[in-house]
Amino acid sequence: MKHEWRKSEKHIYLPKSIPEIIDIQELKYLTISGEGNPNSDTFPEYIAALYSVSYAIKMNYKKAEKPESYQDYTVYPLEGVWDVTEEAKKQESYTFNKDDLVFQLMIRQPDFVTVDYFEQMLEMTKIKKPNPLLDTVKFETIKEGKSIQMLHLGSFENEPASFAIMEEFAENNGLNRLSKVHKEIYLSDPRKVTEDKLKTVLRFKVEEKK
Repeated sequence: MKHEWRKSEKHIYLPKSIPEIIDIQELKYLTISGEGNPNSDTFPEYIAALYSVSYAIKMNYKKAEKPESYQDYTVYPLEGVWDVTEEAKKQESYTFNKDDLVFQLMIRQPDFVTVDYFEQMLEMTKIKKPNPLLDTVKFETIKEGKSIQMLHLGSFENEPASFAIMEEFAENNGLNRLSKVHKEIYLSDPRKVTEDKLKTVLRFKVEEKK
């Protein structure tokens, strides 16, 4: 039976457009890190590297030793963890600039994926779909822990309004936002939908107030 994340993992990937508390334990990901403006010409190459390996893992098991407990599945959505450079953080009166962004993009992988299988698929991808950034793709296990999330509808530029709602929710529930670092999960393709139709899950880590 095919695993469909939109059906079986709604609590993680399809929240409502109001804040909620979630506790996310260890999950497996392909990750790639970089810096700079996401509107640059080079940014899509990071995404292409992740997707090429992700689809190799899904489609090419017949050309490698099939992982134990393999199950067909829908490829998970692109996610991104966003921060700014250390230099930007040191500025006393900092004005946000997209060129200062630091990112870790990721695509979740099913539990059956192992380090060995990832490495086989990575090498296969390097031959079939060469991309210099493939050398920087990693296979990691990440635990987010206690977080607040909500669905943001519309432009990425309007995300601060949603974050303000989430921070107020945190305050009302006795929680502190750990940092300005946050995660975005992209449920829409900006190339295929208008800006006002974009759906993005926003999430940040929290802790109990002391």
